[in-house]
Amino acid sequence: MTDTEDKSAPVCPLCDRPIPDGGGSLHHLIPRLKGGKGGPTVLLHQICHKEVHATLTETELARRFHTIEALRRHPRLERFLEWVSKRPPGFRSKVPGKRRGR
Repeated sequence: MTDTEDKSAPVCPLCDRPIPDGGGSLHHLIPRLKGGKGGPTVLLHQICHKEVHATLTETELARRFHTIEALRRHPRLERFLEWVSKRPPGFRSKVPGKRRGR
């Protein structure tokens, strides 16, 4: 962590980087449309959240990937998290259109 990073900033549970102000996005571990409306949520980097939803369907999230540990073990997310963990906390990038199934 550099001197300019806020040591009290929340940390993304997927990539383990601090989340700067305005850089977070609330993720329902069980999608709202699949019964998770009042369920647990976690604060993720926006880029990590977008990648989760570009990778997995709502059904996949509800059935098999409703924990941080399960998300981290998904092969494509694993590669993404290894890549993004080397970027600065405020890093943003466009996530291309849906890439499910690759």
